[in-house]
Amino acid sequence: MTSGSDTARRAVVLLSGGLDSATVLAMAVAQGFDAYALSFDYGQRHRAELVAAARVSQTLGAVEHRTMVIDFAGIGGSALTDDAIDVPEQASPGIPVTYVPARNTVFLSLALGWAEVVGAEAIFIGVNAVDYSGYPDCRPEYIDAFRRLARLATRAGVEGAPLAIETPLITLSKAQIIKQGIALGVDFALTVSCYQADAEGQACGRCDSCRLRRAGFETAGIADPTRYRAGS
Repeated sequence: MTSGSDTARRAVVLLSGGLDSATVLAMAVAQGFDAYALSFDYGQRHRAELVAAARVSQTLGAVEHRTMVIDFAGIGGSALTDDAIDVPEQASPGIPVTYVPARNTVFLSLALGWAEVVGAEAIFIGVNAVDYSGYPDCRPEYIDAFRRLARLATRAGVEGAPLAIETPLITLSKAQIIKQGIALGVDFALTVSCYQADAEGQACGRCDSCRLRRAGFETAGIADPTRYRAGS
């Protein structure tokens, strides 16, 4: 972690510890932002991604990394927050049970608040509308709606300097994201994308997130550094 400059451009970067958010953090830093990385302990199945987020934040030079606690497990309704709902290991039509209701809305709202406090001019989020799982809060129209909310709901917006909501991955394939990350020096071996990783961060190799990640490395022609559990 490094100290921020009073004159530097600042951005809050949502950092899950996965492949996409690590690439977004690298992009923000490459654009000259002092990056304030924000992760969430929201009642997800495992903490391996939070450990990964801390590693990624330090390696890529975030000015600060903060983890906020939210009780999404308290409302359930998702395989990522309710142990009674199995993580699917086969692709299925429609919105999958790994969708966490209101997750990006809550995440972006808290990022918006922190951005105002630290004087950031942008929020970076790694949503993607190409190689993704069909989540409604990853679509361009959702992001456009949140941009309108940000203009109306913040001091910065009212005073004529609304925060930018940056989504640099939204139209990229997983292979393109991987190539961008490699070009920016991201060590994807540090990241965890699996929905049901074990305590050591080893991936199951079967969930939707693992399938997309593995296919992305294959398409990109880049060796997959993911640590998979035996038999995966």
